[in-house]
Amino acid sequence: MDIPKDPFILLSFINLKLRDEYNSLEDLCLDLQLNKEELCQKLEAAGFEYQESQKQFR
Repeated sequence: MDIPKDPFILLSFINLKLRDEYNSLEDLCLDLQLNKEELCQKLEAAGFEYQESQKQFR
């Protein structure tokens, strides 16, 4: 699946999917065939960190 390239749009896209469709980041990455480490690195480079307890990047 093509995901947004812009980190801020990517943040919104991933958080929306996590809130509405998936129980975990792992489930999202498996279903969308995304590399979890690469996804986290892209968002971390923009200053966002995954908060597992809140199930979202902040």
